[in-house]
Amino acid sequence: MTASAAPRLLRPRALAPGDLVVIAALSGPLPAAHEPNVERTAAVLERMGFRVRRAPLLAAGRRHWWSAAAPAEIAAELNALLRDPEVRAIVAGDGGQTVLGYLDLIDVEAITADPKPILGYSDISLLHLVLHARTGLVGFHADMAVPGFGGSWPYAPAARQAQLEGLYAGLLTGTGAIGALPAGESWECWRPGRAEGPLIGGVINRIVLAQATPFALPLERFDGAVLFWEEMGGLASHVWSYLQVLRHSGVLDRIAGMVVGVPREIGGLEPGASPTLREIVLDVLGGRDIPVLGNVDFGHAGPNLPMPVGIRAGLDARRRTLALLEPAVGPRQPLPAALN
Repeated sequence: MTASAAPRLLRPRALAPGDLVVIAALSGPLPAAHEPNVERTAAVLERMGFRVRRAPLLAAGRRHWWSAAAPAEIAAELNALLRDPEVRAIVAGDGGQTVLGYLDLIDVEAITADPKPILGYSDISLLHLVLHARTGLVGFHADMAVPGFGGSWPYAPAARQAQLEGLYAGLLTGTGAIGALPAGESWECWRPGRAEGPLIGGVINRIVLAQATPFALPLERFDGAVLFWEEMGGLASHVWSYLQVLRHSGVLDRIAGMVVGVPREIGGLEPGASPTLREIVLDVLGGRDIPVLGNVDFGHAGPNLPMPVGIRAGLDARRRTLALLEPAVGPRQPLPAALN
């Protein structure tokens, strides 16, 4: 299937108690110091009722340059997980800088035959965007093992952890709409208004990179979308430049609303510095009168609210609400035999 086609929304099959979830190295390596994070992630997933296994490439200390393995090795392991009917969901170990190296090696036929939730953000948001473009797969822009379930969750208040466990379990197992996501105190109305449309987004630099590949989302797929994005590292001027790329490409003329994540470690956005992220966003948007909700806690800010790519969402920036209006998974069906 080419990126120019417009595949229907492809929802993974809903998980059930006892289903197998695999934690896999889809990008960066696992430093030995972060081995406890993987163990804590397994404990979180087990509390949700799932069995958990670790994929072989997620071995503490192994690496290839800045990656867990060479891109072809990562693709081979991912494809094996996609083809294995026992595996019902895949959780990324961490982000990094590797997904660009294997976008052309992914078995998209295995995805269309047996769609599964793939959870992750950062570099993994590139994977979500490209697989959504090629197959219609709902991408779970959500927490992963090292910086998420095993990194930020343990430091959240117990009530917040319980709330997130229920939210994630419901998202993966329920075939009804989640409804309103739990709003945080940091959420800000940057431009009032309401919008409904499919969630499209990720780390902003990965959105721009995805659109530079042969697997880019066609521009019409942004029509009426709620664009969500966040950024980690770099400079405020880089964020401004990425938004300008989206303006020049026509994306900003097509979206119905925008949700901006809490920025992290971005030079030039320190307290008292100018401009603020809000000022950068509104500067590039210009006269485009769309609602903008800012400082939403998804992505690198952690713990990460899930933002399922392709799922219709309702945004009311003035009231500072964001709701998932349809399920991210579909009814369970008989599992296919192993794909060869």
